[in-house]
Amino acid sequence: MTPFRQVTDQFSTSPQISEADVAAAAAQGFVLIINNRPDGEDPAQPTGAVIEAAARSAGLDYVAIPVRGGPTSEQVAAVREAIDQVDGPVLAYCRSGTRSIVTWALGQAQAGTLEPDTLIALGAQAGYDLSGVVG
Repeated sequence: MTPFRQVTDQFSTSPQISEADVAAAAAQGFVLIINNRPDGEDPAQPTGAVIEAAARSAGLDYVAIPVRGGPTSEQVAAVREAIDQVDGPVLAYCRSGTRSIVTWALGQAQAGTLEPDTLIALGAQAGYDLSGVVG
């Protein structure tokens, strides 16, 4: 199973997930999967459609907000909006989880939900360096 990295009680990140990981996410109580990985980055990765079908089959919401390089302001807003619309934990994934946590953290910083120092500490606890992103 792909490791899910808990950032807060409501948000976790992950490297690329599989169909089996979707079932594990549902069993762990996640309600939404956010796909921040564009299709075709790696020929071996499952497509977003495959993960979406698995998510829907497991009773999870799914949204694709693919990020290439750094997230745009529209992508940051879309992730924040998707998270705000659900009541329960969210799992966001990309190749390594970095684009997912960066996109989330920028949204939290812009909304004033969490202070930069808190975001940096949460990122570090999950294994990500956000000091150059929100610091």
